[in-house]
Amino acid sequence: MDVMGLMKQAQAMQAKMADMQAEMEMLEVEGQSGGGLVHVKMSAKFRVKSLAIDPSLLKADEIEILEDLIVTALEDARKKAERLIEEKMQSMTAGLQLPPGMKLPF
Repeated sequence: MDVMGLMKQAQAMQAKMADMQAEMEMLEVEGQSGGGLVHVKMSAKFRVKSLAIDPSLLKADEIEILEDLIVTALEDARKKAERLIEEKMQSMTAGLQLPPGMKLPF
């Protein structure tokens, strides 16, 4: 491929990356823990949008359990967001002739 072709491909990729960044802010994932007693919604850019806690968990002597469940739900949502980003990146870079081992940053 010639240099001009590579430059055009790079510019097209930049535009696609900008579009994907905006899309990731709009896409939501949901994490949960405790058999659904704690729910977290976050954008695919890792911005927490909501947290829902079942009232049965609101006991003063079980605060550590609640804290652990919140952390677990956040981690679950984060992993889902990372998978979503990876899927989007794979579909976006399909057909590009990248050197072996080269990954695009997100």
